[in-house]
Amino acid sequence: MKSKVLFFIVGMFLIVNSTVFFVKETQRVMVFQLGEIKKDDLQPGLHFKIPLVNNVRKFDARILTMDAKPELFLTSEKKNMSVDFFVKWKIANVKTYYKSTLGDRVRAEGRITQIVKDELKNQFGIRTIQQAISGEREQIMEVLKDKAQLVAQELGIMLVDVRISRIELPGDVSESVYQRMRAERSRTAKDFRARGQEIAENIRAQADKKRTVIIAEAYRTSEQERGSGDAKSTAIYAEAYGQDPEFYAFTRSLKAYVNSFKSKSDMLVIDPDSEFFKYFKNGK
Repeated sequence: MKSKVLFFIVGMFLIVNSTVFFVKETQRVMVFQLGEIKKDDLQPGLHFKIPLVNNVRKFDARILTMDAKPELFLTSEKKNMSVDFFVKWKIANVKTYYKSTLGDRVRAEGRITQIVKDELKNQFGIRTIQQAISGEREQIMEVLKDKAQLVAQELGIMLVDVRISRIELPGDVSESVYQRMRAERSRTAKDFRARGQEIAENIRAQADKKRTVIIAEAYRTSEQERGSGDAKSTAIYAEAYGQDPEFYAFTRSLKAYVNSFKSKSDMLVIDPDSEFFKYFKNGK
C-alpha cells in the first residue's frame, strides 16, 4: 500500500513538473511548440505547458557586462592605440534576440564586440592621438553608444552603456605625445604669464600715475598752506612791529643772545662796537 502511494506521489510530481514552470522577474522566457515559437516574453509568475509538445527557454533579463580584450586602432595620424572597453547590455526583444543569436550569450557578445569595434575604428580614425586621449573621450563614447545601438537593436539587444576603460600607446608614441603635450602646456603657461605680466604692468603704471598725481596735489596744497601761514605770520609780525618797534627789536636781540651763548665754551668773534651788542652797551 505504501509503495502505491509513493508511486502515485512521484508520478504526480513528474506530471506537475512537466506541465508547470515558473518565470522570475529577472528572466525572459520563450515557449516553443514542436520547435516553433509559440509564446515569447511571458509575464513573471506561474505558467503551464504541454509535456513533450512544448519546451521552455529562459534567458537572463538583467543588465549584463561584457569586458572586451584590448584592441589596436589607428588614429588619423596612422598611429596605433591599444583601447580597452566594456559594454553594459540587456535583452530588449527576446524573440528578435533568439532569432539573431539562437539565445547564445557568447554569440551575442561576439556580435556586440564587433559592432563596437567597427564604430571605434571609425571614431579613432578621424581623430588625432591628443584628441582621443584628452578632451574628446566622452564625446567618442556618446557617439559610439548612439551609433552602435542602431545596429544592436536589430539583434534585440539594448546597449545600456559603452565605456572606454583604458587607452595605451606604444612606447615611442607615448614619449612623442608626452613631449608634445608638455610643449603645449609650456606654451600655454608662457601665454598666461605674458598676459599676467601685461596686466601687472598696466596696474603698476596706473598706480604710479595716481601716486604722482596725489604727491603733486599734496605738494600744491602744502605750498598753499605754507604760503598762507607765512602771510599770516608776516602780517602778525608787521602788526606787532608797528605797535612798538623798539620793543620788537629788543626781544629779537634777546633771542639772538640766547641762541648765541648756549654754552660756556661758545666763542663769538665779532667787533664789540657792532650793532649786535647794542643793548649790552645801552641798558635804556
